Amino acid sequence: MECVFGLVGDGFALVAADTSAVHSILVHKSNEDKVMILDSHKLLGASGEAGDRVQFTEYIQKNVHLYEFRNGIPLTTAATANFTRGELALALRKNPYSVNILLAGYDKNIGPSLYYIDYIATLHKVDKGAFGYGSYFSLSMMDRHYKSGMSLEEAIDLVDKCIIEIRSRLVVAPPNFVIKIVDKDGAREYAWRESIKDAGVSAA
Repeated sequence: MECVFGLVGDGFALVAADTSAVHSILVHKSNEDKVMILDSHKLLGASGEAGDRVQFTEYIQKNVHLYEFRNGIPLTTAATANFTRGELALALRKNPYSVNILLAGYDKNIGPSLYYIDYIATLHKVDKGAFGYGSYFSLSMMDRHYKSGMSLEEAIDLVDKCIIEIRSRLVVAPPNFVIKIVDKDGAREYAWRESIKDAGVSAA
């Protein structure tokens, strides 16, 4: 039961995601990081089939780096969103990826931005967005409590409200979440919200 959600605040963008790696009725691990640091000022939160999610997000990351190496300047967040949307659209009628993406970034002279890209290559610039079963609860919480120009403390408080709502309402709720932010100082991990820690399995 995946959940990825994000929002734009005053001078920053934030993406949070569950950290469960699940197949059928099995939980393989509960510390899978689904929010990739794409480059110094971009975050890529993804949900979907595990293989597609990992392969596609790494493909986007390497191509973004390749563009910067070739041209000496990084892609803007908008350009990265359009490139990602183009690759999903190209694959749609060949070998489609089952992956949904929230792309957050910070650009000098533009500020923070958040882009919603789904598996059929729909692209929208948004102030808040979510994917997965948890989106039913996180979107309703953000509709109620989100406001433009939120401070980091207000945004984290809203994220915590969303996580509490998901844990209490979703029938098979993910226990752990990771929160990452991007602002003028770059993209970085902010915090984890854990209710279960992976324990090492002792050798028999």
